[in-house]
Amino acid sequence: MAVDNVSMQIDRGEVLGVVGESGAGKSMTGAAIIGLLEAPGRIAEGEILFEGQRIDTLSDDELRVIRGRQIGAIFQDPLTSLNPLHTVGRQIIDTIVTHLKLSQRQARARALELLQEVGIPAAKERIDHYPHQFSGGMRQRVVIALALCADPKLIIADEPTTALDVSIQAQIIALLRKLCDEHGTAIMLITHDMGVIAETADRVAVMYAGRVGEIGPVADIIHKPKLPYTVGLMGSIPSITTEVDELAQIDGAMPRLNAVPPGCRFHPRCAHAFERCHIDLPELIKAGSSEVACWLYDEKKPGKGPSVSRKETARKKKASAKAAEALPLVKVDGLKQYFDVSPPWLTRVLERSGRQIVKAVDDLEFTINRGETFGLVGESGCGKSTVARAIVGLYTPTAGTITYMPGENGGATAKERVAEFDDKIQMIFQDPHASLNPRWKVADVISESIPEDRVSADRVAELLRQVGLADADGEKYPHEFSGGQRQRISIARALGGEPEFLICDEPTSALDVSVQAQILNLMVDLQRRLGLTYLFISHDLAVVHHISTRVGVMYLGRLVEWAETERLFANPQHPYTRLLLQSVPDLSKIGMRRAPMAGEVPNPLDPPSGCAFHPRCPFVQDRCLSERPMSIEVDGTHVACHAVEEGRV
Repeated sequence: MAVDNVSMQIDRGEVLGVVGESGAGKSMTGAAIIGLLEAPGRIAEGEILFEGQRIDTLSDDELRVIRGRQIGAIFQDPLTSLNPLHTVGRQIIDTIVTHLKLSQRQARARALELLQEVGIPAAKERIDHYPHQFSGGMRQRVVIALALCADPKLIIADEPTTALDVSIQAQIIALLRKLCDEHGTAIMLITHDMGVIAETADRVAVMYAGRVGEIGPVADIIHKPKLPYTVGLMGSIPSITTEVDELAQIDGAMPRLNAVPPGCRFHPRCAHAFERCHIDLPELIKAGSSEVACWLYDEKKPGKGPSVSRKETARKKKASAKAAEALPLVKVDGLKQYFDVSPPWLTRVLERSGRQIVKAVDDLEFTINRGETFGLVGESGCGKSTVARAIVGLYTPTAGTITYMPGENGGATAKERVAEFDDKIQMIFQDPHASLNPRWKVADVISESIPEDRVSADRVAELLRQVGLADADGEKYPHEFSGGQRQRISIARALGGEPEFLICDEPTSALDVSVQAQILNLMVDLQRRLGLTYLFISHDLAVVHHISTRVGVMYLGRLVEWAETERLFANPQHPYTRLLLQSVPDLSKIGMRRAPMAGEVPNPLDPPSGCAFHPRCPFVQDRCLSERPMSIEVDGTHVACHAVEEGRV
């Protein structure tokens, strides 16, 4: 029973946030509403009413009239939501023509307007591109445009901002709220991002193991949570304003739906469980302005529920000081990574100077010291992942050098590193499901990374224990684990060769906040025990603030600012960094919406001259239009900005 006795109501113009870990039943509830349950799934009990009409009993033909026109959907995986054989423009135009009865010309004009509204750069050119020509974040924006094109009355938004950076996320949230405020559109917002919930939702439903555990106004759920599970979720969220040694984490995992425990389904993981919790299943009861399914709030068991607590510490300040004294481990000097994206037919008739060249990374310089975590942030398409792939050896740099251990015998270049230091540099990828071979047992996956002369069952078991898994887990397959557990397996595999340097490319972006807290705590613990050095790439600034000792900010292939974490977050210098930090959601300000960053990321095929950020910069002057800024040091921060250099910021 994937969803059990779930009741909720969404009013016109209201945003109902639905949160919970993977497997809680959030997406299944949304799929049931829109009539997209896959066989053998079925609605066994209950009813779904839309504008007073029962829709769960309608035929497929009757539902097709409602889907798209009355109820829109934004799905979690944009790649599988789009047809790879058609351009994104064709897919949007066909949907508009089907539901709104507009002409092809009118539909194309509306499709262009929608693509621009959701932040697609160079929309006039990109409307005729195919889904594979877009990044993950760009594809998600296309899916959102597709859901909005027929002006639906209800939108089921399943993780609509998961793949987006904070600046584009702010644009999408502002767009969704505008629909609610101006058109009375109702939104069911399924997400694990509580920052998005804080600024968007009116009410929140917290689901666990197929049931609603708590539902109420967004301010109460975030600041006065009652359900112990909700309290754990709130404590596991990193913040850019609070320094903590360890994030609160909910130990254990969501139960499998074919092995649900008796009584309260959360009791095996709950520190406040008592005898009744093991026997009786609680139903929602009134508790102030919220409803909560917890025996702690039953009249027969009076008492105060748990509260969110955070332990502040100076851990990172000490780590930063230690890292500053350490020797450099990786040095990137003048790195350029260019890609020729010209169509094959064009490459045969044009000289190289006339081809379409994307300068993904353009003259990058930075150093990562032993024992530190260097965070790399920036919007989608700025070149973060390209830098990671170049350092690990998956790309051959167009120009520049990447040196490993530059202070020891001159260091090793990228070519020499592959032969001599292959085991010392490892990478943790964004999607643990896609990066593990589904046909191999976990023991085989991990064994592949261990040097041949050291492969043994004991070594595999040791690695599993290091990441918090059991010895017996080596005999299972990746599909038998949760997302967080699969990421632990990826980390164990990366540790197999006893590396010194780990490149982490969005290692927590696909995880729930509770699982994210477990992984971040694990990474901090491993760094302390094994002396690891991290390059940590993420679009989540709060996560970067929590784990990093120094942070670099990238924009269109270049580093525009880098400094120690606390210095950069407390006193950002570059206008882009300031606007980026202003885009981070603030859990303390319920309903306060971020102002989307002005303008859009330039087309990488036609980057602006001078400072790449000048088309969006509030401090732009003539010099910025023609002269590329060089890096200078201001109060311990390295920044490349004419306005900062001239004291205009």
